[in-house]
Amino acid sequence: MAVQINPSILSADFARLADEARAVEGADWLHVDVMDNHFVPNLTLGVPVVESLARATDTPLDCHLMIEAPDRWAPQYVEAGASSVTFHVEAAAAPVRLAREIRAKGARASMALKPATPVEPYEDLLPELDMLLIMTVEPGFGGQAFLDIVLPKIRRTRELIAKHGLELWLQVDGGVSDATIERCAEAGADVFVAGSAVYGAADPAAAVRALRAKAQAATEHAAWACDH
Repeated sequence: MAVQINPSILSADFARLADEARAVEGADWLHVDVMDNHFVPNLTLGVPVVESLARATDTPLDCHLMIEAPDRWAPQYVEAGASSVTFHVEAAAAPVRLAREIRAKGARASMALKPATPVEPYEDLLPELDMLLIMTVEPGFGGQAFLDIVLPKIRRTRELIAKHGLELWLQVDGGVSDATIERCAEAGADVFVAGSAVYGAADPAAAVRALRAKAQAATEHAAWACDH
């Protein structure tokens, strides 16, 4: 099964975003962290920057909304050019309705869970989604250490996906690097957000290729992938 690598511009140079986007051409998506200083204790960027990025790169944008009231704001990110929009279930008032609205506007709908949020209560929502994001750090800041305690939840999520026969991407975000990506792939993730591991490298495009190779090799030997 193919893996996908999504470099996170949270670790990029914000004064050179267009150049930084081009530096990772060959990546599957460009991960854009939107933070409002309310849902998480950090403030990053919003709709105007997403609009500018969408014009500056051919790499599709994967917008991760760490904001309050995503039911109100998420559709605007589709209109701004995002090809995938992720909202946090902890913040959404009506996650099914929101996922359907995102899809109706032409983007992939994704739902994110914080490390302490269990996946099981949302099993019935999974068919409404194109991707589920399991946070492997507490959302809000880049450069945090990977939380191994989330690996069992990734495995349980992969089991639920298989149980329902879904074509659902399983994304991980937080502390993903050459030291942790294999564990994530073995547990069941197939979409990997990497920030400092890519943009902290001397050659970001080479870092993307190296991460992809490690994740692909781990996936090929993972029990969950061998079952398909």
